[in-house]
Amino acid sequence: MRTPLFISVFSAAAVACFAGPAFTVDAGKSAGQVSPLFAGLMTEEINHSYDGGLYAELVQNRAFLDNDKSPAHWSAVSDENSAARIALDFTNVFNDKLTASLRVEVAKADKKNPAGVANDGYWGIPVQPNTKYAPTILARADEKFSGPLTVAIVSDDGKTIFASEKISGLATGWKQFSVTLKTGKVQPTSHARLVILLDQPGTIWLGMVSLFPPTWGNQPNGFRKDLMQMMVDMKPNFLRFPGGNYVEGDTVETRFEWKNTIGPIEQRHGHPCPWGYRSSDGLGLLEFLRWCEDMNAEPLLAVYAGYSLKGVRVKAGPDLEPFVQDALDEIEYITGDTSTKWGAQRAKDGHPAPFKLRYVEIGNEDWFDKEFTYDARYTQFYDAIKAKHPQLKLISTIGYDQPEKNRVHSRKPDMMDEHYYQSTDEFARKSPGYAKDYDRNGPEVFVGEWAAHEFSPPRPWEEGSKKFAPTPSLKAAIGDALFMSAMERNSDLIKMQCYAPLFVNVNPGARQWRPDLIGYDAISAYGSPSYYAIKMFNENLGDEILSATPAATPVQGSATRDSGTGDVFIKLINPQATDETVTLEITGAKSLAGAAEMTTLSGSPEDTNSLNRPRNIVPVMTTLRGIKPRLTLTLPANSFVILKLATRS
Repeated sequence: MRTPLFISVFSAAAVACFAGPAFTVDAGKSAGQVSPLFAGLMTEEINHSYDGGLYAELVQNRAFLDNDKSPAHWSAVSDENSAARIALDFTNVFNDKLTASLRVEVAKADKKNPAGVANDGYWGIPVQPNTKYAPTILARADEKFSGPLTVAIVSDDGKTIFASEKISGLATGWKQFSVTLKTGKVQPTSHARLVILLDQPGTIWLGMVSLFPPTWGNQPNGFRKDLMQMMVDMKPNFLRFPGGNYVEGDTVETRFEWKNTIGPIEQRHGHPCPWGYRSSDGLGLLEFLRWCEDMNAEPLLAVYAGYSLKGVRVKAGPDLEPFVQDALDEIEYITGDTSTKWGAQRAKDGHPAPFKLRYVEIGNEDWFDKEFTYDARYTQFYDAIKAKHPQLKLISTIGYDQPEKNRVHSRKPDMMDEHYYQSTDEFARKSPGYAKDYDRNGPEVFVGEWAAHEFSPPRPWEEGSKKFAPTPSLKAAIGDALFMSAMERNSDLIKMQCYAPLFVNVNPGARQWRPDLIGYDAISAYGSPSYYAIKMFNENLGDEILSATPAATPVQGSATRDSGTGDVFIKLINPQATDETVTLEITGAKSLAGAAEMTTLSGSPEDTNSLNRPRNIVPVMTTLRGIKPRLTLTLPANSFVILKLATRS
């Protein structure tokens, strides 16, 4: 339950006698410029973030490549009056990318008793009322069977048919079939399967089976609408992709190979991702770029830099050169015009216009390289990219959070990436002094991954964390707010920052990490308290940093101003288990409006959101009246409060 907010505003006389904790904001002059790219998003394939998450494909193992021993997530469909069996086939395949097919042999069937195969989706096929679904099927038949096939979405028990259509025209050669399945007035459910049925004996081969619901902007091969809307609502300025560990892979062979992720989906073989399941590569390089475009955000590209998670590294010099060239080709695909080889390929793939690109990160978390080869590898990438694209800013994956000996010295990085996964208590101690001693003449800083967790131990990557909810509680959100305020105070140097991980499918067996910002199943999604804390920050961000100084109080915070409107945004975080009264003093403003907009996130530290209670902890907006240059505020325990004041300096 949310703790009711009470913020008292005392008279000027009462304030004059108040001698206690204080928080002073100087609204008269700028203390620095807030980076226009300050707030962004980080993504990678973890917790079924892409397949089974944002990427709207509903069929799991659509190309029959997830397991080379059995057709995972596919099952034969028959009853007492019909018979079918299924098996993987590596000889009758559609092309050299889809290297397996599913052979479906129906020995007995008729119109009343069809038989065939079913896919269980990503923890169910979601069914919504009055909705059109788009299946695409690559299929062939033996010479004794010509169809038709029935394609349907049915309940798990087979008793309810939500939508059904027939496909005809099968032949001995491979053909692609597309139909539309439309549901009626049904109750939303994920207890459903996609089935492909024969009503007579015969054998068919399936080379790929895909099923899409309506997508964001009705784009083909597109995104899940509710998850995209939640990201758009966060107002991100950039997207870091294709991820962290997902860039590197466990081995060189299982890295993110962008050239294998472009073109039609039937040309994408997919690859194992480092978090224990296979990526279809349906969400490929162009989809990442469209993702940015859909959010009006800039791409921040990470390229493979010759180091993989299991310790394999590519030696700098001739061995590394093919990977450097691959990065140059990738940059050309993103930014090149249609006269270039890869710009022309992008146009062929459906996007003639180049994309804007300003930042490229070389690798990911290369401090794990215990042989310290990153300096040489980074230098080789740096020299090659700068020679062809001098305007690009290049990011080192080793930042101030790592020992000096690990960092790049042969070249001066344009930016350095820091990662912080710490408990709320650790962030409470760290945040007041964070970045104060950083060299303002040194590289810019990118906090490319950060998140607060409630307990220590267990850490997010430890086995014990699995017993906790996949998304964070209010206690973690308070830790996130503390660190965001520290980064905001230093946002002249901290040019970009993004929480991680972004997504989690909350079904059993779907996640590998917690806490995660946004949770979902096949039908529903919700934002964690941390999601709302970040959204509050992003919605109340000026372009000028203001000096914000606490005194004798555990309350931390930050302040910015919109130079165009004069609005001042003051963030105050009380991480204590008790209320805290502070004197808020606003100096340097010629005038203050008598009322302020106030947004508050508060409650008990263990309070959280879930699929069943998606809005248990959400911001509450009110109007605070009687605003004066000095006022006393009583902040509730475990609270994050933002004041938006109209001023004139």
